[in-house]
Amino acid sequence: MKIGVLRGQEKSFPEALIERINQKSQQQKLGITAEFAMLEGVRMAEPSGYRVLVDRISHEVPFFRAYLKNAMLNGTDVINNPFWWSADEKFFNYALAAKIGIPVPRTVLVPHFAHPPNTTSDSMRNMVYPINWEKIFHYIGFPAFLKPHSGGGWKHVYKVNNPEEFFKAYHQTGDLAMVLQEGIVFTEYYRCYTVGRKKVRIMWYDPSKPYLGGQYGIDEGNINPALRDRITEYCLKINQALGYDLNTAEFAVRDGIPYAIDYCNPAPDAEVNSVGATNFEWLLEAMANLAIERAQQPQKPPKEYAWSSFISG
Repeated sequence: MKIGVLRGQEKSFPEALIERINQKSQQQKLGITAEFAMLEGVRMAEPSGYRVLVDRISHEVPFFRAYLKNAMLNGTDVINNPFWWSADEKFFNYALAAKIGIPVPRTVLVPHFAHPPNTTSDSMRNMVYPINWEKIFHYIGFPAFLKPHSGGGWKHVYKVNNPEEFFKAYHQTGDLAMVLQEGIVFTEYYRCYTVGRKKVRIMWYDPSKPYLGGQYGIDEGNINPALRDRITEYCLKINQALGYDLNTAEFAVRDGIPYAIDYCNPAPDAEVNSVGATNFEWLLEAMANLAIERAQQPQKPPKEYAWSSFISG
């Protein structure tokens, strides 16, 4: 029985995950081996040869995304589900969280600044023009964040403090679809791993610091217990609703209330030099156990060959 890992540019986590899975399998005599999946041309409708595939790169390489969907069609369990991941985006996630009772900053989807490729003004005839920006600004308030409705890695994210800064940033967004979101002036900020929709790791996080610049800390019990319980509850509800088995969620705490800021991270940062050795070890152990648990579950063919059966896992 095999577990495959798809990796991108990251170095520490994929190698360590394979080593940890193989170590556990040998110690417990499970008969499971983990390795990097090596691909060339992929034949349609044929099994991948893996009981489980852990995906760390398909969001950047469409070839890998198509391979994973084909593998799942043939009975492979993929972490995270490539069908849902393909359909997911942040604006929907904000609305979903609000519907299930999780505090979210006020958010508005704003039109593309520039026409998307192969469109003209005629393609935009359902849009009201000119846009009533004052109405939007009154609803959101300042400071605010302008960011892609679908994206990650803090790319194309702008903090704006007034209408002038908004328009300066908006004019740089090209044909991206963006959201304008209320800026939460916070007293505490946390980033949380959720694994298997069961385990949560709450980490102190400073989004103002650069990558590999001490963004992460360790929650060593200093967090208020009631706040800890609420954040844990929200993480589990979010991942249950989104169907993710690995994700990170960020919470900005204002007046004791944790607002969900960003929680569409199915390939979250897991570099040891970024998250720190203690957080890395927690994630490594949790993910190794999850992959082994999934590999040991009976393989179940889909009840029907329909999109809904795969997007739900």
